[in-house]
Amino acid sequence: MSWASEELKRVNLGDARLNRRLMTAVEQLAEHPAQSVPQACGSAGAAKAVYRLWDNERVSDEEIRKAHVPATCSRCLEQPVVLAIQDTTDLDFTRHPATQGLGYLERHQLRGLKVHSTLAASESGVPQGLLHQQVWVRDDAELGKKHTRHTQATRDKESQRWLDALAATQAALPTVPCLVTVADREADIFDFLAAPRSDNSHLLIRAAQNRCVDGEGGHLFDLLAQAPAVGIETVWSARSQREAVVTLRHTPASIRPPRDVHPSGQAPVAVHAVLAEEETPPAGAEAIRWLLLTTLPVAGEADVRRCLRMYGCRWLIERYHFTLKSGCGVERLQLETADRLERALATYGIVAWRLLWLTYQAREDDSVPCTVALQEHEWQSLHCKT
Repeated sequence: MSWASEELKRVNLGDARLNRRLMTAVEQLAEHPAQSVPQACGSAGAAKAVYRLWDNERVSDEEIRKAHVPATCSRCLEQPVVLAIQDTTDLDFTRHPATQGLGYLERHQLRGLKVHSTLAASESGVPQGLLHQQVWVRDDAELGKKHTRHTQATRDKESQRWLDALAATQAALPTVPCLVTVADREADIFDFLAAPRSDNSHLLIRAAQNRCVDGEGGHLFDLLAQAPAVGIETVWSARSQREAVVTLRHTPASIRPPRDVHPSGQAPVAVHAVLAEEETPPAGAEAIRWLLLTTLPVAGEADVRRCLRMYGCRWLIERYHFTLKSGCGVERLQLETADRLERALATYGIVAWRLLWLTYQAREDDSVPCTVALQEHEWQSLHCKT
């Protein structure tokens, strides 16, 4: 059985022929991800079968993703700690003006799809697969209303995607010993911090706001400034592309709800704040500063370092989206409608995970036999060639 057949053995597109077509498409596209669909498929007939799959209105992009999630969960159950890494990206199809059903992106001149993904990974940073992915098109009627968003409830804004992904993640993995949702500053939303969580579920979020806290500290940044240093650590900043020596601090904090959004007096949220700050940055360089909010227990320096290592794995979701765009060339697809693009994205989403897994699994343990990724005839052919 091929890896794609094993990965998608629970697929149910309503027709056995469609199920087989999806498995074949995923396997063919994964073998030649950077090539066009006709080149990857090897023949005009095979390429036509893939395009028909994406054109079929009976095929749901959500069903394609759902076929991959059980395999992701099966791998996650082998891990004592699972990182559920969330992030949002844009798929820009501005260069394909004939495509119908697209919406505006961060700049209103750009047209495309918004995508919010949740990627599962081991604590050591090996991708396990997608747990959830939400795709939407912005309504042009909402353009220009950004200044009114602070008066709206979270459920009425795009911010709700963080809560929806958290709920889907917890539903998919109710029995893993420790499930940690990792997200960047865009997820620093009080409703996200206060969202219902199961006993095994924790948050690890980079703070964006100097929030009000209970006690004499007044505000979060002031509270951390009073905390003693517990050690130093050398970290790698992917965004700055350099190493930095940071001082470590931590303190418990009770985050108050914003008064303008929660005037009814919702209860504060108990978290632990972890600060890694570069006190002497190189001349002309901006200091590296990570301020994390977590519901994980933090008792001392070892726990602080572990939180930093976990947050360092957040880079995986950016590599996943990069693989979708550059490795798989999703933004080069010239399909006629947004619906077709969404089905293609769901297909390539599995391919992108596979490519990312191969890369990071090899880095994690180069002693793992090649049979985890290759069938017998494949590794034997490679052995003869090399």
